[in-house]
Amino acid sequence: MEIKAWQIAQLINGKVVGDDNAVITGPSKIEEGKPGTITFLANPKYKDYIYTTQASVVLVSNDFKPEHEISTTLIQVDNVYLALSQLMEQFNSGISVRPQVASTAVVDDSVIFGDNVAVDDYVIIKPGVTIGNNTKIYGQVYIGDRVKIGADVTIYPGVKIYHNCEIGDRCVIHANAVIGSDGFGFVRDDKGNYKKIHQIGNVVIQNDVEIGSNTVIDRGSMGSTVIGAGVKLDNLIQIAHNVHIGNNTAIAAQAGIAGSTSVGKDCIIGGQVGIVGHIQIADGTMIQAQSGVASTIKKDGTKLYGSPAIEYQNYLKSYAWFKKLPELVAQLQALQNALDDVANSR
Repeated sequence: MEIKAWQIAQLINGKVVGDDNAVITGPSKIEEGKPGTITFLANPKYKDYIYTTQASVVLVSNDFKPEHEISTTLIQVDNVYLALSQLMEQFNSGISVRPQVASTAVVDDSVIFGDNVAVDDYVIIKPGVTIGNNTKIYGQVYIGDRVKIGADVTIYPGVKIYHNCEIGDRCVIHANAVIGSDGFGFVRDDKGNYKKIHQIGNVVIQNDVEIGSNTVIDRGSMGSTVIGAGVKLDNLIQIAHNVHIGNNTAIAAQAGIAGSTSVGKDCIIGGQVGIVGHIQIADGTMIQAQSGVASTIKKDGTKLYGSPAIEYQNYLKSYAWFKKLPELVAQLQALQNALDDVANSR
């Protein structure tokens, strides 16, 4: 693919500063830029690279002011990351799959396909499944009985979707994710042995959700586990039975949410966060990585940090004192010794 700087500027509503006809064949990182590539500067920590990069074009924000001479062409935009997202879509070739059902796929006769559906090699689709228009299903995917999948969905290799689950339109499910596995439900009998509580609910994933590789979303014990519209889940996340995640919430890798917890809309949850079961997290809550949330958060827009998590600024103040704890202990000990000396001198 070849595209010129002025064409890129039109695509992302930017302004060219430099060579309008600079030819771009692909993207690069700013510190590894090569002629013929386009890169970006959004994080100030990388600003020195803009003076040395060999990339032909660099995306910058409208308020960027160079401190030295720049040899590369710039495209100024309002939001660098948003422009980058639009641009990368043009360079994304993806994994190839033909718009047909592969001869090696095992598909029940009752399955209902929309138009232009692609089913790759060794896919298994069970009875009663419906699949919407333009959906792509890559190799070795398993789709259980009575699953409903919307239009323009992409399901990458190795995904497993258990029976009765529902996937909305324009969702992306990355390799080896599991949707609808049993929740962690057991009860001890009078002999102390664990007896399984069968999980008879399902998972409902609404429109425009993206789910990372090896993420697991358990089915409801009764009712549904619900992932709201626009939610973005990173890799290696555990979502337990009957959890509800509100629209446009983003959760980073290795987070875990225990059963029957409700997470509000527009929340941002960092990596390795743990959230206990049966609580509510208010809309717009932000939780720093590796925090542990053990109680309901009622106030919208709360910022949390620590384990157990407390208000973000309070945590920073507390930690500042915690780092000085050995010094403070030494000072207290010195005071105690001084008081002992005074007492002993009487």
